[in-house]
Amino acid sequence: MTRAQAGRLVRHAILILGSVVVVVPFLWMFTTSLQTRAETYTNSSILPTSWHWENYLRAWQSAPFAQYYVNSLVMAVGIVAGHLVFDALAAYAFARLDFPGKNVLFPVLLAGLMVPTFVTVIPAYTIVANLGWIDTYAALIVPRLADVFGILLLRQYFVTIPVELEEAARIDGCSRAGTFFRVIVPLSSPAFATLGIFSFLFAWNDFLWPLLVTNNDDMRTIQLGLSSFVGRYGTSWNYLMAGTLTATIPSIVVFLFFQRALVRGIASTGLKD
Repeated sequence: MTRAQAGRLVRHAILILGSVVVVVPFLWMFTTSLQTRAETYTNSSILPTSWHWENYLRAWQSAPFAQYYVNSLVMAVGIVAGHLVFDALAAYAFARLDFPGKNVLFPVLLAGLMVPTFVTVIPAYTIVANLGWIDTYAALIVPRLADVFGILLLRQYFVTIPVELEEAARIDGCSRAGTFFRVIVPLSSPAFATLGIFSFLFAWNDFLWPLLVTNNDDMRTIQLGLSSFVGRYGTSWNYLMAGTLTATIPSIVVFLFFQRALVRGIASTGLKD
């Protein structure tokens, strides 16, 4: 065996091991969702002794999951749209425009990445409560319409686009806004896809913020709805796993649909000026 073949064998072994580590928890979640509640505590095998597909129907009927899905979808779409619009505009300003304080504001923006989310939760909640937005979609979406990570990601991608393309468009009579929408945005589709996937996963799986700003069950999100299977004296693991598996499907679908654009965006997004 040559050194190159040995290297490929080691890489494939590592990839297979990593795949097993990722797949096994999903397999355990799937098989647990098909067991009875007693089996989840007594069964020593990963496979159930009997297959109870009705657990998915009972889990769906135990709480208003249809409304939870609608709330999560509205929140996720709103947050993704906000990130793609506002992050892109801010990133373009830092990448191409010259304005007073630019060299000071950008390091301050980078410092915002080091601020823990929990530090900003109380001030953000106070603002939302004073505006009377509790139990509204505005509370779920508006405070998170922009994101420092998204601004940095798009800015670093924009600086890799040759300035000559924009100058040629300006010579042809295109305005600054037209240059942005007709030149920069089409060339940055991998970066936008990457940001869209990360933003969707962040919004769909968020638990803390929806828990704080929603009191009415009609405004709860899917992640909060899963807590209905956790009782005072025990947890219905079979129903919880059934609900968790159905809640995971949208994230998997979004990732599989945009995975090629995600890989291109990560591979081509530089971290240089």
